[in-house]
Amino acid sequence: MKLVFATNNLNKLKEVQSLIPKHITLLSLKDIQCFEDIPETQDTIEGNAIQKAEYIKNNYGYDCFADDTGLEVEALNNEPGVFSARYAGPQRDANDNMDLLLTNLKDKQNRNAQFKTVIALHLNNNLQTFTGVCKGEITTERHGEKGFGYDPIFKPKGYQDTFAEMDLELKNKIGHRGKAVRMLVDFLNAL
Repeated sequence: MKLVFATNNLNKLKEVQSLIPKHITLLSLKDIQCFEDIPETQDTIEGNAIQKAEYIKNNYGYDCFADDTGLEVEALNNEPGVFSARYAGPQRDANDNMDLLLTNLKDKQNRNAQFKTVIALHLNNNLQTFTGVCKGEITTERHGEKGFGYDPIFKPKGYQDTFAEMDLELKNKIGHRGKAVRMLVDFLNAL
C-alpha cells in the first residue's frame, strides 16, 4: 500500500515514518511533485487536517493522510490552538511563537496545556479521523534541544522533562502525534 503524508515538515515526516509499518510505503509531498502550499483555512484543527487530505486526493489522486496539530493552553482560552504555527505571525518562527506564549503566560498561575493532533485519512474515497491528545504544562523557560515547535516549553503530565529533552522513541510513545498515528496504523492493519 502506498500512502501520501501531506506535510512539508521534515520533522513530522521523520516522527511518523518511525511508526508506520514496513508494508506501507510512505510518500512525501516532494515524492508526488507537490510543491505548492496546501490551504489551511479552517477554524479548527480537525478542519485543517481534512482540508489538506482532500486537497491531495482531489488534486493528485493519491490516497493520503494529513495532520494538523495545535497547542491549547487553558489560561489563554485554548490559544494558540489552530493558529499554533503562526501564533506570532506569518513567518511561522518557533522561537517567536514560544516567546509570545511565554509572555502571554507571564502572570498566569495556571500553566495547564495540551497538544492535540488530528489525522485525516482519505482512503478508497472514505474519510476517517484519528485524534491524539497529550496533556501537560507550559514551563517558564526553554529546556532541551531536541524536537521542534513548542517542544522546549511543553512538559507532559507525569514527566520532569520537556519534549525537547526526550528521545524520539519516548516522545512518540506518550505524545499526541504518536497516539494519533498508532490509531491510524491500527485502522490500516485491520483492513
